[in-house]
Amino acid sequence: MVKHQPLQVYERQLCLSCLTGIYGCRWKRYQRSHDDTTKWECLWTFILLCTFSLLLVWFYFWWEAHNDYSEFNWFLYNRSGEWSDGTIPILATTAAGFTYIAFLMILALCHVAVGQQLNLHWLHKIGVTVALLATIIGVISVTQMWGEEWDVVWISLQATGPFLQIGALATTTALAWLVAGQVARGEKTRFQMMVLLIYLSVLLTLYFIPLSITSPCIMERGSLKAAPAIIGHQGAPMLAPENTLLSFNRALQRNVSGLEADVTISLDGVPFLMRDRTLRRTTNVRSVFPERQNEDASLFNWTDLSSLNAGQWFLKDDPFWTVQYMSASERWSVGNQTVCSLEQMLKLAAKSKSSAVFTLRRPPPNHPHHLDWVNLTLDTVLRSGIPQRQVMWTVDSNREMVRRVAPGLQQTSVQKLPLDTLHHTDISRVLLRYNQASVQDVRLYNENNISLTLYSVNAPWLYSLLWCSGVSSVSSEAPQVLRKMHYPLWLMTPDEYCLIWISTDLISFAVVLGIFIFQKWRMSGMRSYNPEQIMLSAAVRRSSRDVNIMKEKLIFSGQPQ
Repeated sequence: MVKHQPLQVYERQLCLSCLTGIYGCRWKRYQRSHDDTTKWECLWTFILLCTFSLLLVWFYFWWEAHNDYSEFNWFLYNRSGEWSDGTIPILATTAAGFTYIAFLMILALCHVAVGQQLNLHWLHKIGVTVALLATIIGVISVTQMWGEEWDVVWISLQATGPFLQIGALATTTALAWLVAGQVARGEKTRFQMMVLLIYLSVLLTLYFIPLSITSPCIMERGSLKAAPAIIGHQGAPMLAPENTLLSFNRALQRNVSGLEADVTISLDGVPFLMRDRTLRRTTNVRSVFPERQNEDASLFNWTDLSSLNAGQWFLKDDPFWTVQYMSASERWSVGNQTVCSLEQMLKLAAKSKSSAVFTLRRPPPNHPHHLDWVNLTLDTVLRSGIPQRQVMWTVDSNREMVRRVAPGLQQTSVQKLPLDTLHHTDISRVLLRYNQASVQDVRLYNENNISLTLYSVNAPWLYSLLWCSGVSSVSSEAPQVLRKMHYPLWLMTPDEYCLIWISTDLISFAVVLGIFIFQKWRMSGMRSYNPEQIMLSAAVRRSSRDVNIMKEKLIFSGQPQ
């Protein structure tokens, strides 16, 4: 005798409901479908993938651009005239957008894993569109305003490339479960081949991409040179107001080998330290001389400059988020700083036996010292008493005259000139931005006995990279950070890297092969099922239009009575 016992089956599928509900607002059973994803939804999935990839690059760019946040804020100040930390809203929106898009990508992959039809909700489509357009606008804006900063991506890959390859390979290996499932379940041979070929192409690329990865930190340990000397750019501007005596003293306390500053000529011929064209950002000129706040800094005489406060702005704006860690006495010292002259800085460098380097801005044409600006600066250097060998002279104008009057100065070029030109003009040092010199350039300069100084180097990863490259010195706004480094962040021999590369590839290949074999066995077992052993709701794939009623499970028992 056969008994038919009808049961209404309501298996709680909270995870699946949340998955389809959050992604496509399909919270009910009858709204879900195992049908193939429509072409329109496939297009939106592709747009989601492109948005994720672009946001990943954008996020990586800003992560590595941390070395130059202060430079970016300075660019914004020069354009708007008001100081603000522009990186905060950018980082906040980038992190929020990347998290949101990454979450949608994970949901989409989960849909594929459980065989659910992709159907992105229209609100998410609006969100994806906004994220994509905002990122494109951001990329275009940065390219126009700060285009050279994109070099940081390629430079940073020399430090992160080996690890990014391992991470990308681990992710691709994990995706083998989804790809193998799609290939095993696919009913169209062409679709199976397309998915398989795309996946294998990506996998093989990651297997062999280390052949194109080059990094100066992949070297024999015995070839590592001494750490680059650290020059305090504007002193230690993260610990005290830039270009002030307190800032230079803080830098010397961190055992820097030299001091670097930006010099302007006052109306009465006194070279003083000022980075900006005006005095608005780093002094209280708005309250002392409100009618002159937008004038060129060089149009003030030294008496007026000496009366200005050059420290209160640091306490107010807190440009590097360091004021909160200062004691009351330290804040008092910061708040009572004044504009520093070049002679004061040179005397401090001479006393500490440190080198001095400065960039000199020529006064405007209507300035009384527009023509003799070099002579005034040279006289200040000689009058300060600093030994000439400790001064790096970077001014190109009247270099021959300077060489005759002060032959002991270290002639320094701020341009990337051919070696023949450097030797012909007796230039022994070169000062460049860190993205202007490649590893080959560093090696070439070292072979020709030319000292290379790169600026501004603030991030440990960049300092490590330049250390491995053999750079002799760097100019930094964060000497207190770099001085804590006693060894590069990572260093491995070519044999060690080759071993890691091959081992990773072999492990990945074994895992991928095992996943494909298991998925094929698993799917072949499901195709040979007994309908009496599983629920009817999982027996066949049906159109969602046919699944609008509750399903029931029949339990057959054939025990003889």
